[in-house]
Amino acid sequence: MPLISEFAQKKKIQYFLEKIPKDKSILEIGSGSGWVGDYLKKNGWTHYTGIDIISPADIVGDIQNWKALGLKEESFDIIIAFEVVEHVDCFKECRELLRRGGMLLVTTPVPHMDWFLIMLEFLGLNQKRTSPHNNLVYLKNITSFKNKKVKIIAFLSQWGIFIKENK
Repeated sequence: MPLISEFAQKKKIQYFLEKIPKDKSILEIGSGSGWVGDYLKKNGWTHYTGIDIISPADIVGDIQNWKALGLKEESFDIIIAFEVVEHVDCFKECRELLRRGGMLLVTTPVPHMDWFLIMLEFLGLNQKRTSPHNNLVYLKNITSFKNKKVKIIAFLSQWGIFIKENK
């Protein structure tokens, strides 16, 4: 694994994953290599489901077709979307799948710095992208969640915690 990707993985565990109560129902969108699910299962979380458009994943399919994939509305406490929203706009689907008070945990590149990430990929320092970043967004501009905390990491990445209102 490239150096920067390995470092980022450790930081995501500390910032996001370690704080999730072990009894919560978790959906990971874009489960990819499976590292998040492996970490959670190994460390005592038992209600985890990973979805991706390719295997291996618990559910293989497009999150935008979640009803056809057998997922139920408002059935998850936590949704994890690490390095996903730059590929597909799925905020609406996440909101529909989250229970009231549930959290969406997101990481994505800072749009105006994506060129630098391409250079890091070329140098072998960062994980290569699996598909184009054709949906780059600034998390601070997401309006479908009113309660959100967004921070910029190393001027390259945005990390967000979005909470679905209890109304």
